[in-house]
Amino acid sequence: MSLRRQLFMGTSNTENLNLKPRKHQRDKKGEAPYYAFFSLEKRIFTFCLAFRALNSLLVQTYFNPDEHWQALEVAHHMVFGYGHLTWEWKKGIRSYLHPLVFALLYKLMAFLRLDTPWFMMKAPRFLQSMISSVGDLYLYKLSRIVFSNRVAKFALFSQLSNWFMFFCMPRTLSNSLETVLTVIGLYYWISFLGISKHYVPSTSRKMALLISALACAIRPTSAIIWLYVGIFDILGIQKKLRFLFFEVLFIGIFVFALTCLLDWWMYGSWTFVAINFIRFNFFSSGGDYYGTHVWHWYFSQGFPAMIFTFLPYSLLGIFKSKEWRLSGLIAWVLGIYSMLGHKEFRFVLPVLPIALMFSGYSLAALSQSKPSRREKGRFLGMRCPSRIQLSILFLIATNIPMALYMSLVHQRGSEDVMYYLSKEAKDGKVKSILFLMPCHSTAYYSSLHHNLPMRFLDCSPSHTKGVLDESDQFMANPAGFVSEMFQHISLPSHIVVFDSQEKKLEYILTLFSFREEKRFFHAHFKVDRDLQASIAVYALNAS
Repeated sequence: MSLRRQLFMGTSNTENLNLKPRKHQRDKKGEAPYYAFFSLEKRIFTFCLAFRALNSLLVQTYFNPDEHWQALEVAHHMVFGYGHLTWEWKKGIRSYLHPLVFALLYKLMAFLRLDTPWFMMKAPRFLQSMISSVGDLYLYKLSRIVFSNRVAKFALFSQLSNWFMFFCMPRTLSNSLETVLTVIGLYYWISFLGISKHYVPSTSRKMALLISALACAIRPTSAIIWLYVGIFDILGIQKKLRFLFFEVLFIGIFVFALTCLLDWWMYGSWTFVAINFIRFNFFSSGGDYYGTHVWHWYFSQGFPAMIFTFLPYSLLGIFKSKEWRLSGLIAWVLGIYSMLGHKEFRFVLPVLPIALMFSGYSLAALSQSKPSRREKGRFLGMRCPSRIQLSILFLIATNIPMALYMSLVHQRGSEDVMYYLSKEAKDGKVKSILFLMPCHSTAYYSSLHHNLPMRFLDCSPSHTKGVLDESDQFMANPAGFVSEMFQHISLPSHIVVFDSQEKKLEYILTLFSFREEKRFFHAHFKVDRDLQASIAVYALNAS
């Protein structure tokens, strides 16, 4: 075992499980010969592309505001000249690099005159699904060079059938793109360490550095992952100073400079997003404004909910494979993020594919284990299923219903109401909209795609402690807040409100001649507030 491999991967017992084929085994049945590898990759990528395309069409629910407000809304503003920029863009803690991806898509759609309500809702997620399919392919490739082709197949199965990957990867979150870049970067980095049994370009190290730099430019917190990888593996690299100064610093400065130029062009002044981002989230704990969790939340609730029923297989794969450095990366990321007060599922999304890769190892080991006497026997004339068959059925039966429910049912009202309003606005039936709901509960101009007056309840962080923002004031006293508001604004043509607040506003809405126009189902159970079962649209009675 080479020094580089020892430094990154540690000691492994995969050979004992016959999961890592030797040279004389590679052309046998079950292992594709090297000359067929690229055609196999094409077939896998085609399948992943088709799967993620269907995945994007099945994701019809609302998950996190950043999917719209920090990506599509900004891209819409870049291309069409209107759209709301939240306080983060005024303080310069977001880079325009990620929204630029969707701005190019919007530009193409506008040129082809495809910026219709349906395409404005579906096209961005379809683009993200194409990007995600590349991540699926590279997880297969990463699993193949770390373990074997057999493990890679089961790792890909784990990736595609995990409910949270299905639910989250087609969404236009910066975390989704960060996850794809992380998997690709790790593939090239481990290839550079000399683990791969196939031809790897000599530029793989530079590719890994370039991709990791892009990941950090999109989300500065991605540096947490690459700091772990770099610190340990620098020991096995010859000519360390040359590597640090002529590769790491050169590529890092190059990407940083390009990002700064883009942000300078868009912000109108020099803005160092990475510095502002770290200062706000780490040194001032600005993220705590949006809620905090106990320190162990990622270990006890967050990550177990994401990996779901794959958890025991992943843990078994970690202990059996003894690839401690990759499993250590998962623990490192969860541990660092646990130190922050504000926690979200999506923050640790980049290490979920790594955990699912270990699940693939465990499933591959089960597929090679000898069947027990009971499995060889028969029950009611039928052959008893093997452990691997039972495991796959169990994982599919627990993850697919969860994926479909969360993607098609839970919190879908936020998406449906914007699609309805966009069609009504296109027909000239909507003049202005007021959202009387917690801030960022729906998408905005990026979905409506009509430049008409809209207003939502602001929730920007206040410099003065104890001062409630508009959203909190409304939630505390809906009737009083709206009565005061209507005295200072022109009445909108349409109001959007959750049913939980609608009951407290019935008298005021009737008093000001608003009538219910449409209602949309939203959720069966509450998440972090009172049950928001439906969303109602009220229209001003012109008569």
